[in-house]
Amino acid sequence: MAFSVAQRASTANVASRAGNKAQSAVAKFALPTGAASTAQVAAPFTARALSGQAKRTTSVCKAAAVTAKPQAETKAKSDYELYTLTTWLLKEEQKGTIDGELATVISSISLACKQIASLVSRAGISNLTGVAGAQNVQGEDQKKLDVVSNEVFKNCLASTGRTGVLASEEEDLPVAVEETYSGNYIVVFDPLDGSSNIDAGISVGTIFGVYSPSEECPLDAMDDPQKMMEQCVVNVCQPGKDLRCAGYCLYSSSNIMVLTIGNGVYGFTLDPLVGEFVLTHRDVKIPEVGKIYSFNEGNADLWDKGVQDYMTSLKDPAKWNGKPYSARYIGSLVGDFHRTLLYGGIYGYPGDKKNKNGKLRLLYECAPMSFIAEQAGGAGSTGQTRVLDIKPEAVHQRVPLYIGSKKEVEYLESFTKGK
Repeated sequence: MAFSVAQRASTANVASRAGNKAQSAVAKFALPTGAASTAQVAAPFTARALSGQAKRTTSVCKAAAVTAKPQAETKAKSDYELYTLTTWLLKEEQKGTIDGELATVISSISLACKQIASLVSRAGISNLTGVAGAQNVQGEDQKKLDVVSNEVFKNCLASTGRTGVLASEEEDLPVAVEETYSGNYIVVFDPLDGSSNIDAGISVGTIFGVYSPSEECPLDAMDDPQKMMEQCVVNVCQPGKDLRCAGYCLYSSSNIMVLTIGNGVYGFTLDPLVGEFVLTHRDVKIPEVGKIYSFNEGNADLWDKGVQDYMTSLKDPAKWNGKPYSARYIGSLVGDFHRTLLYGGIYGYPGDKKNKNGKLRLLYECAPMSFIAEQAGGAGSTGQTRVLDIKPEAVHQRVPLYIGSKKEVEYLESFTKGK
């Protein structure tokens, strides 16, 4: 139909310039029963018109073909292409967002998370529940899976040859990697957050962050083990704003790795059929507000008055048009934060009379999670200051944490800041 309209329009234009007589001849030529003499009269005009029309039609057809081709390719990609974490890392490396060494480190972290996911799902069958009979440096009982997960993480990272120092919740001091080929990245991690929930089969997770090595404290050519250890500590203790990468892996009904390299937040779900993390959450954004709070209210009487007043305000129907906030608390930072990231709201672990700075560690829990929150449009605060601005004074330093939707964190700070 489009060809016919275009042809008639072109023919009409040519005929108009030639005069009424030629226009009549062209009109007769267009009829299927036109006489031979009519065709002869119209030929000089129609030949030029049809020639120009043919060229234009050919161009239109070619353009249509070019336009249609990418659409077919796009459909093929959506139907058949599996966009995995490996594919995503390669794309980011091509764009220059990360280098090959960092991509290798992230890939090794994903491998560790796959192994831990398998261990968690079989914990009851493989006799990996219960305590291991030891305590970590914070005086907490280590679960069997804490110890195993820590070894899995260290082995995966050390084998890459791209990490220089590892700092874990389960290690008293940072661990220097002996065989490093390039990169020298510093990786901090909590191999199994929320492990007290393991025996009950409740969601647990892994938290990690990656830093570049400090130029002021190189680890090369150090023969003195004591001095090397001191340098390891200095290397590790960097503020969260210097993170090159941060993420967590949630082990639950599905295993999801959430990751940022400083250009947005992306989620990858482990496909057990192919054994790969597949991109399922593109450019995650946390809602600016969310009427869900996640606090352990069993400690409410031990909190500072500012936090108590804040909590009271959330429960007051008169302040929220008859609909106060809802409480949701799992007791696992990864599980509670993941829900907050997707639905909005706030997660909090305040300091109290027993633990002035709370119980969460700055370096490998609060800083990576706050980095993710800010990349998703949220915020992370101690109630007094931005978490990412704090330079750790010790590897296992603790700080209060309030994290989630930006407006919700700002509302809490209105009760706590400067008080």
